[in-house]
Amino acid sequence: MSRVQLALNVSNLNEAIEFYSKLFNTKPAKVREGYANFAIAEPPLKLVLMERAAGDTSEFHHLNHLGVELEDATQVDESIERFESLGLVEKIEKDTVCCYAKQDKVWVQSPDNAPWEFYTVLAESPSYFIKVDGVEGSACCS
Repeated sequence: MSRVQLALNVSNLNEAIEFYSKLFNTKPAKVREGYANFAIAEPPLKLVLMERAAGDTSEFHHLNHLGVELEDATQVDESIERFESLGLVEKIEKDTVCCYAKQDKVWVQSPDNAPWEFYTVLAESPSYFIKVDGVEGSACCS
């Protein structure tokens, strides 16, 4: 099953979890520090909540990114091929760790700079993203 993903920046993760649990009549599929996601059956939606860092005084945008969760890596590869033929590929990430999951994904940008990812989850991960020698190795969904 493929489904659209909506990733939102939130100022208070616990309040957002409570609100979206009521709104979609479901509990989160995953909750980690600063992060939660819902696998909503009706409407078919992957809702991701990303808590804004404490003290972040930058202009607040609610939309983090949009996405389409695909069934498997073959569908990601097919998306990469299609987007490359159309000149749409911004970035390809294979075996990357992001949002507490190992993923394959391809990123495209809309004409109004809305970031879209087409991705599949390969495995769960204990970390939000990978750090190499203490340095962030990925911008992870930003």
